[in-house]
Amino acid sequence: MKAYAGVDIGSVMTKAVILGDESNNGTILGHVVIPTTVSSEKSGLQALEQVLEVTNLRREELAYVLATGYGRISASYAQGTLTEISCHAKGAHFANPEVHTLIDIGGQDCKAIKIGEWSEVEDFAMNDKCAAGTGRFFETLARVFQSTLDDLGPLSLRAKERITITSTCTVFAESEVISLMARGEAPESIINGIHFSFARRIVGLVKRLGVAEKVAMTGGTAKNAGMRVLIEELLETKLVPLKIDPQLTGALGAALFARERSGTEGGSTL
Repeated sequence: MKAYAGVDIGSVMTKAVILGDESNNGTILGHVVIPTTVSSEKSGLQALEQVLEVTNLRREELAYVLATGYGRISASYAQGTLTEISCHAKGAHFANPEVHTLIDIGGQDCKAIKIGEWSEVEDFAMNDKCAAGTGRFFETLARVFQSTLDDLGPLSLRAKERITITSTCTVFAESEVISLMARGEAPESIINGIHFSFARRIVGLVKRLGVAEKVAMTGGTAKNAGMRVLIEELLETKLVPLKIDPQLTGALGAALFARERSGTEGGSTL
């Protein structure tokens, strides 16, 4: 059996997926998610080594390694690279072929991607000029509230009212949050207001493309229930699930492209 690896080196987290060939229906053999360090190359290599350990495979058993994400240009261990936009579209289509609009909220940018019938990227819009609404900002927000990333979504959903956040810049938004806390506003209401402000910006990206059913969400923020609820509210549609951890979508897409580039074809199932 041949195997193919995809490594997605993000600004916050690095992900790796190993995919089998047609002899086992293209099943995902293993995956890992680790924090990205100051060295993108070392982070990608570490993720690759860890996923090889998980799958009990040796490096020479990989027919092809493809890297994507923020740090892909440093992946000297990979035979090829592709943008995360293409890889997220590929991975999302594999995980749910009905998805034609994808919202990806990464560590430092947000993307809206329109996906064609065969997983090709038809169009995309991207916000990479400001960290507001990205994973990096939510990490900052969690520190301000002395909370965890996992707690932010449930806290937002418990809000009895929504505090309007006027700042769209990460630095000013953080200052505004601290001022609201000093004024005695309920943390849940502030957190809900922040989620709403950023959800509105992300939905603006999607509407620039035109919403094509069905819509899914990837990236670590896809696990934030508060953000998901507000995006559904503003889009007036339900987000559909993917049959994979949303953080792994880009790495899965990279592994799928790796298999294609190696010349192997065949059906695939999760």
